[in-house]
Amino acid sequence: MTSPSSPGAHPRRRVAIAGLGAVGLKIASVLDQGVPGCELVAVSANDRDKARERLAHLSRPIPVVAIEELEALADIVVECAPAALLPAIAEPFLRAGKTVIVLSSGAILSHEGLIEIARQHGGQIVVPTGALLGLDAVTAAAEGVIRSVRMITRKPVRGLVGAPYLIENNITLDDVTEPTRVFSGTPREAAIGFPANLNVAVALSLAGIGPDRTTLEIWADPALTRNTHTIEVDADSASFSMTIENVPSDNPKTGRITALSVISYLRKLDAPLRIGS
Repeated sequence: MTSPSSPGAHPRRRVAIAGLGAVGLKIASVLDQGVPGCELVAVSANDRDKARERLAHLSRPIPVVAIEELEALADIVVECAPAALLPAIAEPFLRAGKTVIVLSSGAILSHEGLIEIARQHGGQIVVPTGALLGLDAVTAAAEGVIRSVRMITRKPVRGLVGAPYLIENNITLDDVTEPTRVFSGTPREAAIGFPANLNVAVALSLAGIGPDRTTLEIWADPALTRNTHTIEVDADSASFSMTIENVPSDNPKTGRITALSVISYLRKLDAPLRIGS
């Protein structure tokens, strides 16, 4: 390994993954194949024996440890776990001045104290682009004045089944035969009612005008096989609209591009040419 003191060299970053579902496993596999400047050093999972089996194809053994053991082993942690575990995963890294890549971005709204911890200790919370597009444009527009941000999400029915909002409001999707709007509100409300589905809406709101001014609609569409997101932004610098259709991963609530977005971020850390802000 090149010495960090050599001209142009960068210190190698130790990466841990918290959660080994479809997204976490994909990230682990790509890191094992090689991402310049990064090394997979540890994984945590609810079922450790099953996690070890799922990692058996990697080129070298990776420790599967408890969440509380990750910080001592890594410089960066990728959170791919249930949203309720975000504080336990993130806080030790942030207090140590390290980086947390958050996929359960909706949970940030329920634990905004993590941002202050990061500020006080020199840590950083990174919300990758994930399943949405255009966040660079939105963050750039936010340097000026954004008048409105609207997002419309359309999902296959099976990608919404079990959402707390649907259960609490006695909304059943069993007999849906045409596109049906099941929610209209804000990302802050959606983060509570659809915790496994609408992290993209929260990421959009944090990039732009916040979770209370951004508007959101969620539709269940039995004709769809892909998660579809459309955003419309009106700002003093530009007005734009964009649509993305994401191919689901093995988890129908999450698109394949989510894991690739994390890998893209990690590759940018030491890239000699970096595209996008």
